[in-house]
Amino acid sequence: MILIGMFDSPYVRRVAVSMQWLGIPFEHRNWSVGKDFDRIREFNPLGRVPTLVLDDGAVLADSAAILDYLDERVGPARALLPTTGPRRRDALQIMALATGAADKAVLQIYESAFRPAEKRHEPWLDRCRLQVRSALAALERKTIVSGPRWLLGDEFTQADVTLGCVLGFLHGSVGVDPERREFPGLAAFAIRCEQSPAFRAVPLPEFFVPGPAAG
Repeated sequence: MILIGMFDSPYVRRVAVSMQWLGIPFEHRNWSVGKDFDRIREFNPLGRVPTLVLDDGAVLADSAAILDYLDERVGPARALLPTTGPRRRDALQIMALATGAADKAVLQIYESAFRPAEKRHEPWLDRCRLQVRSALAALERKTIVSGPRWLLGDEFTQADVTLGCVLGFLHGSVGVDPERREFPGLAAFAIRCEQSPAFRAVPLPEFFVPGPAAG
């Protein structure tokens, strides 16, 4: 299988970390949606990442669809997303908060990268920043409940993968630092994720990596 996309994307990285955790081998194409847009479009007409090319040539786009395929491939006993019940609901809600925060951070990046400074709308950017921090506050409460365990208990799930990848992205991209004193639970959780073998096998750019928690 071939995974297309750069690991500075939390969506690409959560697919790669999941594949590492599940022991599914893949070839990585470190292509950028900027300079490699036309090459990506040969596989995905939207020119978006992640894109996964299966061994039979079939192509999957969008991280949610890819993660669903991976869980189906390994079966319910090993699937990273709980299959039914309250644990599945809780995992999906954590993932929704995390990816929602990432989406709002991406919008801030686009505003700075593509819109002239005189045309940027600060009230809208402030709203995006508020949405990111509000999501992090809600996720901080989840880590307080879970303590030193993973988010849903002793078992590592897709909720852990997704939140860990999003925290690394937020730290490196828009300066939202999960190490701040106001989010000590997220600080410890981010470091625990980055120290796990599956995360270490899918490294972030050096300036993205969370450091020690604030004292």
